[in-house]
Amino acid sequence: MNSYGSFPGARPRRLRTTPALRRMVAETRLHPADLILPAFVREGITEPVPIEAMPGVVQHTRDTLRKAAVEALEAGVSGIMLFGVPEDAKKDAAGTAGTDPDGILQVAIRDVRAEVGDDLVIMSDLCLDEYTDHGHCGVLDADGRVDNDATLERYAEMAQVQADAGVHVVGPSGMMDGQVGVVRDALDTIGKEDVAILAYTAKYSSAFYGPFREAVGSSLKGDRKTYQQDPANLRESMRELALDLEEGADMVMVKPAGPYLDVLAQVAASVHVPVAAYQISGEYAMVEAAAEKGWIDRDKAILETLTGIRRAGAQMILTYWATEAAQKLGRAV
Repeated sequence: MNSYGSFPGARPRRLRTTPALRRMVAETRLHPADLILPAFVREGITEPVPIEAMPGVVQHTRDTLRKAAVEALEAGVSGIMLFGVPEDAKKDAAGTAGTDPDGILQVAIRDVRAEVGDDLVIMSDLCLDEYTDHGHCGVLDADGRVDNDATLERYAEMAQVQADAGVHVVGPSGMMDGQVGVVRDALDTIGKEDVAILAYTAKYSSAFYGPFREAVGSSLKGDRKTYQQDPANLRESMRELALDLEEGADMVMVKPAGPYLDVLAQVAASVHVPVAAYQISGEYAMVEAAAEKGWIDRDKAILETLTGIRRAGAQMILTYWATEAAQKLGRAV
């Protein structure tokens, strides 16, 4: 208290008075290198196909995917996460297109690797849901339930063909028990010890995945609650984290990002490996829809959501705005 007795002696607002001062004392900084671009490549198309529920995002052709990878690299983005979208006729109960060396994802990995080499980290979704005619992330047993251990055998095959195609990082995302350990063994068996694993450690059964299912042409009927995590649970995520690290995960991830910042913060505070978060399709779609209505400032909202994820502890953020945000951040430097 000063001599006047009525004014505060501590004035935090002093450090907010100018943009330069606010920038100087910022506790969290976004950088283009923090960002990873998820990208979809669809088999059998000659032009990019817009995804209605995700304005500005497309299913790429092989050619436009290569261009998107170069654009991301030039913007300073660190990585690209690839998702394959096969022709419907190639989907079957076992998701065999996912382990075909000439399947769309493996071809896309080779395309991007030839285009950017090691300058951009090439990551691949390691899951069966895009390739199965039932849309689940694994193979089904006689009762129509996802068979965990039979699915692990398929994941091992997927890891090997993706590694042979030239991927730097695989992302097993199906939430099968033991998937990280099986994938690590499968990679090491073929001499791919340098291929890293980004574990989808805490992947919740979320209402925000809706637009993604359009993006990958999902055939899913029903839900994935028997293998993706219950949104009510946090301790369960910490158990999953311990298991993934024990099995050899090089990096871990929380998905979705925005509704699970508490989970992200606890994971980040508990580990000494890099931590990622995936800002998923529904998070993207909500901002785009509100901005289209004129209800929010789109550019500010994008950077604010990414800053919040970074502040919660993510060192890497998968976001459909990766290239755009990186370009904006680069211009701000």
